[in-house]
Amino acid sequence: MNWTQLKVTVRTGDIDRTAAIMSMLDNGILIEDYSDIESGLKTVYGDLIDEAILNADKSVGAVSIYIPEDKNYTDYTAFLKDRFTAEGIEHKMELLGVDEEEWSTAWKKYYHPIHIGQRLVVVPMWEKYEPAEGEIIIRMDPGMAFGTGTHETTRLVCSLIEKYLVPGQRVLDVGTDSGILSICASKLGAGERFAYDIDPVAVRVAQENVKDNGLDNITCGVSDLLKDVDTSKGEYDFCVANIVADIIIRMSDDIANYVKKGAYVITSGIIEVYAANVRAAMERNGFTLVDQAMESDWVAMVYQKN
Repeated sequence: MNWTQLKVTVRTGDIDRTAAIMSMLDNGILIEDYSDIESGLKTVYGDLIDEAILNADKSVGAVSIYIPEDKNYTDYTAFLKDRFTAEGIEHKMELLGVDEEEWSTAWKKYYHPIHIGQRLVVVPMWEKYEPAEGEIIIRMDPGMAFGTGTHETTRLVCSLIEKYLVPGQRVLDVGTDSGILSICASKLGAGERFAYDIDPVAVRVAQENVKDNGLDNITCGVSDLLKDVDTSKGEYDFCVANIVADIIIRMSDDIANYVKKGAYVITSGIIEVYAANVRAAMERNGFTLVDQAMESDWVAMVYQKN
């Protein structure tokens, strides 16, 4: 089997956080950090250390994972970009052995109609699909934004939206990426939807997908989590946040101020080992866990405001 190296270069002080985020995708991590040569290896004879390492920039390091050929590496890169942006980690991402043009379009060969939940079918914009009776079609062209429907977290949240959303409810989507969750909510009968992301590129992609699905009641905007969320019409009936455990925990201190009593909040992007931490944070801030779903090592959790 052939493998593609996904290498992320960051400041030395961000290596541990970067490794923790990338470990969500693969535990086989390669870390390049030469900063300890000057501080921890002063007693080592210089001729025992490769000259390229001695001359390397000690202010930066790199973390790599290896992606098998049968996996869609654009899902990996979009996921990581989203998490690094949320964490404020400046980074340079490289796919070694893949040219930039191929990187930007290769995901299409992995992307075909995907059935989610009971009725939802995510269909690439360029493919023809004849829906069966009762199926709800979501047309998507995510580009380099995260959210094709192929990732476990996206599928989990979409199926839970289908299960818990009441038609007519106002929905808040935090970390919208491609806009897929807001579009699913709209097709399932939600009222107004407000979709936010910290990345302007993701917001632009979401706006295009909303338009291509013929929807006019989804507002997309740039916001650092809840900072710039529109509250002019009061609290929301329903909220989805497919982000990452640490960010959900950070957001849990404030989310109760944005949703009504009895509102459901669906959280995802959570690796199973961090699920208990998310639950503790949400319960501490006035929410009760009412349901959860798992796929592979990923968990999506449904909370209700007390």
